[in-house]
Order: sequence, then C-alpha cells, then structure tokens
Amino acid sequence: MGKRVLVVDDEEGIRLLYKEELEEEGYDVELASSGEEALKKLEGDHIDLVLLDIKMPGMDGIEVLRKVKERWRKLPVILCTAFPHYKQDFGTWASDAYVVKSSDLRELKEKVKDILQKKL
Repeated sequence: MGKRVLVVDDEEGIRLLYKEELEEEGYDVELASSGEEALKKLEGDHIDLVLLDIKMPGMDGIEVLRKVKERWRKLPVILCTAFPHYKQDFGTWASDAYVVKSSDLRELKEKVKDILQKKL
C-alpha cells in the first residue's frame, strides 16, 4: 500500500487536482474540505503526510497545524497557500514545508517525496 496523504483545502478543484496528481505518483489520497473534517479523518485513519491550505472558512490552516502538532507531533504537514506573505507568520513555522500554490505542481510533489522518504 502506498503512503497516505491527506489533502485539506476548501476549494474542490484544488482537492481534485492534488488527488489526481498525487495518485499518479503512487500515493493514496484522502480529501477534507475543512479543518474540522481533517481532524476527524486524522482520528480515524493512518495518514503519513498532510497538505494543508491556510485560508479556509471556520478553522484556518494555522489553527489546524497547531492542533495537528499538539496531537501528532511527528506527522509532517506541508502548508499550501496562494499567499506567500504567510511564510512570515510565526504560526506557519511549525510546518515541515511551505509551498505557494501554482499550476505547476513539481515543487509540491518534490516536497511530498522528500518528506516521505525522510520518514522511512
């Protein structure tokens, strides 16, 4: 069985794009449309890595990141956002990587691969 990646984004198009691209790389992909849904999935499923959007309604990605690191300290989280200025936000520093959203997913896929290989 491949490594399991949880994609958390409130935009369905992004979730489906990431799912398709990451499944082509051999990962099993779970989807969540909100921070609350992501935390429920983490309770029930074994996940190897989380791809997390920052700007979401309700619980934003920085709050989700904090909760994930409190409960699952070793679980890697990659923040994905369309807004590069969040990188300066102290709340993002706990993430394992920070990727600015782009139509070119090479950087994102490289980060996922690097982090999951280190985890072996």
